[in-house]
Amino acid sequence: MFKIVLAIGVLALAQAAPPGDLENGRRLFVKDGCYECHGYAGQGGRDGARLAKTTMPQASFVRYVRRPSGAMPAFTQKVLSDQELSDVYAFLKSLPAAKPAAEIPLLKNSRQR
Repeated sequence: MFKIVLAIGVLALAQAAPPGDLENGRRLFVKDGCYECHGYAGQGGRDGARLAKTTMPQASFVRYVRRPSGAMPAFTQKVLSDQELSDVYAFLKSLPAAKPAAEIPLLKNSRQR
């Protein structure tokens, strides 16, 4: 019985997250200034975490964007709807993961010296 209830709950959560439009997500990522801290490719930077190919579940991503910690501003429903956040999440999931340091030529060459 517990397994059935758990399965229904997981299915409901999966259905609750609307599918995202990655092209609209890319547009919103730039329009709303996310790139300023997280980089155009979601690579992260001094002021923002790496978001490319995030492993964060969508529900956690939405929760954090709505009520962030640190210096990140909150993006309320008035700024980005749940659908728009789904679009941004789809865009972030579409980005390639960061390369290992050993595959970055500049870092690779400096280790060989």
